[in-house]
Amino acid sequence: MADVIVVGGGIIGLTAAVRLRERGAEVTVWTPDPPERTVSAIAAAAWYPTRTGFAPRVLRWAEATYAQFRRDAFDRVPGVLMRETRNLERSGATGEPWWAPAAREVRYLPADPPWTREVRFLAPLVEMGTYLPWLRERLLAAGARVVRRRVDRLEEALVEAPVVVNATGLAAGALCGDPDVVPARGQLVLVANLGVYTSVRDEGEPGTYVHPRTRDVVLGGTWQEGDWNTVPDPATRDAILERCRALVPELAGAPVLGEKVGLRPVRRGGARVEAEKWPGGTVVHAYGHGGAGMTLCWGCADEVAAMTL
Repeated sequence: MADVIVVGGGIIGLTAAVRLRERGAEVTVWTPDPPERTVSAIAAAAWYPTRTGFAPRVLRWAEATYAQFRRDAFDRVPGVLMRETRNLERSGATGEPWWAPAAREVRYLPADPPWTREVRFLAPLVEMGTYLPWLRERLLAAGARVVRRRVDRLEEALVEAPVVVNATGLAAGALCGDPDVVPARGQLVLVANLGVYTSVRDEGEPGTYVHPRTRDVVLGGTWQEGDWNTVPDPATRDAILERCRALVPELAGAPVLGEKVGLRPVRRGGARVEAEKWPGGTVVHAYGHGGAGMTLCWGCADEVAAMTL
């Protein structure tokens, strides 16, 4: 019998399982899909607390996650890169962004209209198609179990372990009866990387981003809250390409390799990370990170492990 069952095999579930196993817990992960088929695998996965407001614990999560991925990049963990990043702001803000202490050396430069300033920093970027399977293998090598299993009720897991970590993302809305959980549709385009190495993010509406990986560049994007449609829209694809090529002219001529749609697990009011007593045991909730799952995952995993064991 496991000490803890983690329900959910995306980035939040896998990192929580790693931290729990490091603390000596017997851990089993239940996931209906392999890592490469989770919504985490679709993410651009560039460190930045997208549409996430300040809270002391969120800053701690962001800082711990930044530090872990920076170490991973230094240790050449598969799929982890560090990229110079340019945030082009339009808000007229002059103060330090709330997340800046987590990213350490943040610089501020003037920008030409329509932008009001440029914020530069070095940020982790994770190629999820490589990193998530590596994380799964790390778990297995440490003695954890990963089981392909879909659940209709969290009580199914409480029958087999006294503690359940609910890292079910968008499915948590139905599993917990949480009406604040909604999807935020994100469509992105992949093009060949012909020599782009700097991430660029335009914080206008709709947000536009260019995130170069090893062999391709992720272009986006959209934020369509409440939209469950996972079919790529050709007009949206063309608009993304136009905005991104205008932002980074070096993209002109880069062949289009594909396009993807993912549903970010948003929770109105912010992520839910807390322990709750249920009949038969304890459920530790860890869901609702929206578009910032990669940015907050390791710090959130630390807190989940601390409140679980």
